[in-house]
Amino acid sequence: MDTERITDLTKDEVFQAISSQISLCKKCSLHQGRTHPVPGEGNLNASLFFVGEGPGANEDIQGRPFVGQAGKILDQLLESIALERSEVFIGNVVKCRPPGNRTPLIEEIRACEDFLLAQLGLIEPKVVVLLGNAALTALLGANHSISRVRGTLIEHQGMNFFPIFHPAASLYRREVFEQMKQDFVTLKNIMKEKVK
Repeated sequence: MDTERITDLTKDEVFQAISSQISLCKKCSLHQGRTHPVPGEGNLNASLFFVGEGPGANEDIQGRPFVGQAGKILDQLLESIALERSEVFIGNVVKCRPPGNRTPLIEEIRACEDFLLAQLGLIEPKVVVLLGNAALTALLGANHSISRVRGTLIEHQGMNFFPIFHPAASLYRREVFEQMKQDFVTLKNIMKEKVK
């Protein structure tokens, strides 16, 4: 992108430009099987930016993030701390659905990295919530484990990251949902400090 022109554009126009680039992207093989790319959606002035793994079947059909079962859980968790989807931004590490909903490969994550970093730079959230290991690996490296660092604030390269389990993990394990509820309470308290 031409950085001189960006200063003349609104946030929405920059987001639309990034989304257009995503729709044309052929940097990895994931574009071959997609119905729709899923650039992400939400408030472009959000204090919270949620980063998931990649689109699933419902997301691929609708072109929107977190619209399936995991999305319903995310909505519940947001409601538990008096937030709505319209107040946050929700995206993914990769913007096209991996076959069979498998975890994105590291080369797919790296191929999509510039789009995610551009979105983070545009929105400038106070806290980036990393949903699961793929998001954790993409933004903080492979030397972390979600089970060890979940629920803790990590400062890295001038940004605040808050790793938690992916909502899909709670579909099969009730105790994960309870841990996520606790993590969202922690997140609410962190946001009181960060947004003043």
